[in-house]
Amino acid sequence: MFRSAESVEKLINVLARLPGIGRKSAARLAFHILKVPKEEALELAEAIQDVKEKVGFCSICFNISEEDPCYICTDPSRKHDVICIVEEASDLAALEKAEGYNGLYHILSGRISPLDGIGPDDLKIKELLGRIGEDTKEIILATNPDVEGEATALYLAKLIKPMGVRTTRIARGLPVGSDLEYADGVTISRALEGRQEI
Repeated sequence: MFRSAESVEKLINVLARLPGIGRKSAARLAFHILKVPKEEALELAEAIQDVKEKVGFCSICFNISEEDPCYICTDPSRKHDVICIVEEASDLAALEKAEGYNGLYHILSGRISPLDGIGPDDLKIKELLGRIGEDTKEIILATNPDVEGEATALYLAKLIKPMGVRTTRIARGLPVGSDLEYADGVTISRALEGRQEI
């Protein structure tokens, strides 16, 4: 049986812990890192170190950012009376790339998923409710269109509607079971334009 050097084995084990990376893919990545010039490998290591040292979360919307509050929350040209709720920062990035929305965001840091042991208290829901004020005109629920995303949207709607704020859900332009981060810009723009009251 082939046995690699201890440091290579450690790298494979670390890479295999990444989401979507199995042991075979981790081994391919590790051997690729071994083949590239030392400068390129160290550039990867430095980029990882920089992300861990410089990037944090916005204290208002929980977007990933090097500043607090983030550039979106502090942008005076954005609509500060509309908040779009998404599950993860990758969903925010997909909406921003579509260029069809100019309000604020709130990242839940997940979605309600009892099978995974994630309940409402595990999400940034309390922080969201604290942000909704008299000047808030609309809350857009842009959770993913799958079972957990729909359950999360319905739960949030029940909490927000009694506050007297218009609550909408993104339209069904996105395929059921898909994630926002993989949708194209036109589909996301149409979904935002066709949102409906819930």
